[in-house]
Amino acid sequence: MKFDPNRPIWLQVMGDIRTDIVTGDKPPGSKLPGGRDLALIYGINPNTAARVYQELEKEGLCETRRGLGTFVTEDGERIAALRAEMAGEAVREFLGRMSRLGIAPAEAAEMIRNEEENDHA
Repeated sequence: MKFDPNRPIWLQVMGDIRTDIVTGDKPPGSKLPGGRDLALIYGINPNTAARVYQELEKEGLCETRRGLGTFVTEDGERIAALRAEMAGEAVREFLGRMSRLGIAPAEAAEMIRNEEENDHA
C-alpha cells in the first residue's frame, strides 16, 4: 500500500481494512492478522497496528478474543451501516469534484448513465 503523506498512516490502514470488511474480502467472523503480522503486511510500526485494531474495535467492526486474536464482527447490520456510510462519502466526494468542474448533480448522473451504457455496449 502506498501511503498518502498528508493523512495519518493508521487512518489509511483502517480505511483499507474497512473496505475489505464491506466488500467481503474479510468476511464476518473471519480472523484478522495479528498485530505484528499487520505491521509487517503494511510496513508499519507495531504500535500503529495496535492503534488500528483499537479504533476498529471502538467502531464495532472487530473484536479481540483473549488468546485467540482479532476477528471481524459478525454484526451484519453494523457492516451494512458501514457500507452505506462509505458509499455516502464516495458520492459526496464525487459530487464535490463535479461541482468544482461546474457540473450539476443531474448532469453528473447523466454522465454516469452514459458511461455505464458504454461499458455494457
